Amino acid sequence: MPKIYVAGHRGMVGSAIVRNLIAKGHDPSRIIGRTHAELDLTDQAAVRQFFAIEKPDQVYLAAARVGGIHANNTYPAEFIYDNLMVQANVIDAAFRNGVKKLLFLGSSCIYPKLAPQPMSENALLTGFLEPTNEPYAVAKIAGIKICESYNRQYGTEHGVDYRSVMPTNLYGPGDNYHPENSHVIPALIRRFHEAKVNKTPTVTIWGSGKPYREFLFVDDMASASVYVMNLPKAQYEEHTKPMQSHINVGYGSDITIAQLAQTVGKVIGYTGQIDFDSTKPDGAPRKLMNSTLLKTLGWNPSVDIEEGLSIAYQDYLKKVLE
Repeated sequence: MPKIYVAGHRGMVGSAIVRNLIAKGHDPSRIIGRTHAELDLTDQAAVRQFFAIEKPDQVYLAAARVGGIHANNTYPAEFIYDNLMVQANVIDAAFRNGVKKLLFLGSSCIYPKLAPQPMSENALLTGFLEPTNEPYAVAKIAGIKICESYNRQYGTEHGVDYRSVMPTNLYGPGDNYHPENSHVIPALIRRFHEAKVNKTPTVTIWGSGKPYREFLFVDDMASASVYVMNLPKAQYEEHTKPMQSHINVGYGSDITIAQLAQTVGKVIGYTGQIDFDSTKPDGAPRKLMNSTLLKTLGWNPSVDIEEGLSIAYQDYLKKVLE
């Protein structure tokens, strides 16, 4: 049984990957992870030492500095620097220590702001990025290109097989519910829950409510990640290209932010009024992923938005009660 390192194993995606691996019969003792306090992935020497000692067979690179529009606007330097360093350090140390299989998790924000919808893999680097999260997007694009470059240079001689998956907007257990630095779903869950508890008559949402967004439950993302990691190399390469090897992972349909807010309110049981502050930024008008390639390879999501939000809300309530 392979020894698997999940970078970011306590994050929302990383912990879901660990759950999926264990559910599939992997020995928990063969799945390794390190907290930030135990291993700073921006520290090249520490990362190299970790890989030299642990010698994992597979790596899921799910560690990243992440956040919503506010966080991306407020901390652009940290978003580009930390993510670039983490990716470069982990991927290079994996190669230096004989790791043949690695999966890098990117983001849908790699695509141009006005990319044709739904966004397909070949839209990468065809236009300008969304300004509010450009530093994060540039770092994620670099991660894809690092994987492709190591495959290109070391694939034949060393058997390097580093793959990339691009998730749409994720949500679910383990999310970040910070009042300012969270993504849209956890932010809405917190806001609607507090409004319900405090009997607040109106909840105001950032933006016009008109942009469309696609959302994928995090355990579906974990399922897709493990699926792509374990696809036979010939099958994977048959459907990808050496310098365009990433695969989109989406739900397959999107909803407006206004529809999302109404659904969150329904799941939580909030009965007040929902308003929208159009003076706040909307971000990209639409970000629907074209996940045809992944479906062609045999994977489909299983959790719809209302079921996923119900599970996410229960997770939030546990955190509130802790």
